[in-house]
Amino acid sequence: MINRRTTLKMIGATGAIAAAGLPAFSTPAVTAQVSDKRLSRILFGSCAHQDKDQPIWEPITALNPELFIFLGDSIYGDTRDMAVLAAKYQKFAAKPGFQKLLATTPVIATWDDHDFGENDAGMEYPMKKESKELFFDFWNEPEDSPRRRPDDGIYTSYMYGPPNERVQVIMLDLRWNRTGLIHVSKEEARRRDQMAFGPYLPQDDAHSTMLGEKQWKWLEGELQKPAKLRIIGSSLQFISTFPGWEAWSLFPRERTRMIELITKTRAEGVLFISGDTHWAEISRQSYHVPYPLYDFTSSGLTETWHNMSPNAYRLPDCMYTKANFGILEIDWHVPDPHIVMQARNVDGQPVFEKSLLLSQLSFR
Repeated sequence: MINRRTTLKMIGATGAIAAAGLPAFSTPAVTAQVSDKRLSRILFGSCAHQDKDQPIWEPITALNPELFIFLGDSIYGDTRDMAVLAAKYQKFAAKPGFQKLLATTPVIATWDDHDFGENDAGMEYPMKKESKELFFDFWNEPEDSPRRRPDDGIYTSYMYGPPNERVQVIMLDLRWNRTGLIHVSKEEARRRDQMAFGPYLPQDDAHSTMLGEKQWKWLEGELQKPAKLRIIGSSLQFISTFPGWEAWSLFPRERTRMIELITKTRAEGVLFISGDTHWAEISRQSYHVPYPLYDFTSSGLTETWHNMSPNAYRLPDCMYTKANFGILEIDWHVPDPHIVMQARNVDGQPVFEKSLLLSQLSFR
């Protein structure tokens, strides 16, 4: 039913994990990188705290998803101690609802800051190599997987369906190479907090980066591969203005570079999905883009935030501040495939919905 590792790798020179006497992870088999199976129902989410009950898995599995995409913060690790991080993964793995999902549904994942290892961390996090090995062990990434490259992050892609219905899922890594953030003063941070603004400033330095040059080069190649719908999984929001919190908006050069790359490669069918925020929303940018770009955010599976930040790109009535998950439904039976983006709550009830045609995500 579930592929179980019989041993747990020793991470780091001290072998702290093995010394902790932790049991082997109970983890899913990684879904194939290329599959002929057509995808019509994709579910996704982010931000699941291992210390909390997780009833939301029940309505997720009840929908019989053909794929579940985890967009980061699968645990709240926040440590430089790999034995502690491993124990938190173990606690998450033991959740009955999550175990049921793994037994019935292909699951793919990337990380965000809390399962990377430290709040809002980037390339400066000193335990990222050890954390990466733990991440791969937990998600049962094959030992010969290209993702296990020693000198870069965990980005990867998957292809599903026959050529005329092909869905490409691109999973970015926004942690391994990300430049450190620029903080405002403590006094300014307190003032901003009253307005639901975050403590960081955008940076326009030509050397600042979200992805790193290797990942950018890889992404250019991915966007040139034939696909009808391209789902770009970004742990952080891509479209939103999101003032002062972690998002692509803190790296405006990188954000512009992404839009220019979509234009350069003539990549049609791009749809962003994201997590991190602790609320759900849909953002749309309709100008200075090759075609309307959408970013469907679902967060969190357990974590919520009472005060949504301003977002000039947010669609009216497409927001929700309690526990939620996202659904992408694709109807391939019509000449112009119909895509429905829907968020649901912990009871499995729809809370907002937006529809579009695949042809709307194309060059005119």
